[in-house]
Amino acid sequence: MDLASVNEELAEIDGQIGDILRALQNGFQKLDKIKDPNRRSRQLEELTDKMRDCKRLIKDFERVSKDEVGRTDPETAKMLHDRKQSMIKELNSYVALKKQYASENKRIDLFDGPSVEDDYGEENVLLASNMTNQQLMDQGNQLMDGTDQAIARSKQTVQETINVGTETAAALKAQTEQMSRVINELDSIHFSIKKASQLVKEIGRQVATDRCIMAMLFLIVAGVIAVIVVKIVNPHNKDIPNIPGLAPPVSRRLLR
Repeated sequence: MDLASVNEELAEIDGQIGDILRALQNGFQKLDKIKDPNRRSRQLEELTDKMRDCKRLIKDFERVSKDEVGRTDPETAKMLHDRKQSMIKELNSYVALKKQYASENKRIDLFDGPSVEDDYGEENVLLASNMTNQQLMDQGNQLMDGTDQAIARSKQTVQETINVGTETAAALKAQTEQMSRVINELDSIHFSIKKASQLVKEIGRQVATDRCIMAMLFLIVAGVIAVIVVKIVNPHNKDIPNIPGLAPPVSRRLLR
């Protein structure tokens, strides 16, 4: 049965485990051809890292399989269980090979830590030469456990850095959106100010026109009033024509 039809995540994990197991097979085959102890030690370290990754992926496979058990039929559940057991068995065989090669490789270079002084390095060599194979393996396992813990701390630090980076990116995105809103509001304010300026100019032109008209009307009315006043005061003035609609003045006669 194809795992992709059951769960795509299971199929992906299965493919990764298969790649690592094939890499372990090729790595141990190359290890037989390596004669230099230092190169054998480095090769064993690389294979140990791959086995650690494979173990982690098998745990992920088991976790996803447990989630799928309640949603699949018994035959599929048995198939997933058998597949997990097969991967564990194959990985255990490589673990046993690794222990065998580690016991055969008795050079202390595999277990040396970073030394500051030559005397300290020589002391480590003397101590290691007095150890049995089992003690050397135990020492190597302790060093690998320490390496695992250091890797776990490094992963935690990387995860914390990723979280800080994610929060910073979110804050920058929020600030960018806020700046965009502010810019849009400033554009709206600038547009409103421009329209208001145009409106003020139009009102100013209308007021100036109205003032001119009112001044002309005032002059016309003042002129008419002046003519009327002069005509009334001096009705016999021939230089001023009669105003249409205005009756001529009545001559007064004195009674005797």
